[in-house]
Amino acid sequence: TIESPKILTICGPGNNGGDGLVAARHLHHFGFNPSIYYPKRSKNQLYENLLIQCEQHKIEIIDEISEVDKYKEYDFVLDSIFGFSFKGDIREPFKTIIQQVKQSQVPVISVDIPSGWEVDAGNVSQEGVNPSVLISLTAPKKCAESFDGVHYLGGRFVP
Repeated sequence: TIESPKILTICGPGNNGGDGLVAARHLHHFGFNPSIYYPKRSKNQLYENLLIQCEQHKIEIIDEISEVDKYKEYDFVLDSIFGFSFKGDIREPFKTIIQQVKQSQVPVISVDIPSGWEVDAGNVSQEGVNPSVLISLTAPKKCAESFDGVHYLGGRFVP
């Protein structure tokens, strides 16, 4: 038998994290084996409801990963930590998480914007995620100009 790819979806507390929760649910429905790493949960009712949906589908929810080797158990990391409103320095716990993801060398797929990148300027600090794949939602952001991996455009388009 062929095993479904294991995908670690790392969710931040904002809109990008909500996108990650939705993505994990859809990945589950398409036969993948997602887990959600959600170290700083949002108190927003919408995100709480999305998390409940994932729990009802028996998607594993992880609160903490302390060792880089844990990431190596996954085929991909889906980066949905920070979105287009990110500015400034990467703060804990996400600074350590991003460092661990980079050290693990597991392929990363970023949702909308690679976490730690500035929406207009890109990976200015060089501390952001370096994904293999970027999935821009609705429209590519300016920072995508400095991205050199595989780039997809996705989302729902309303006339």
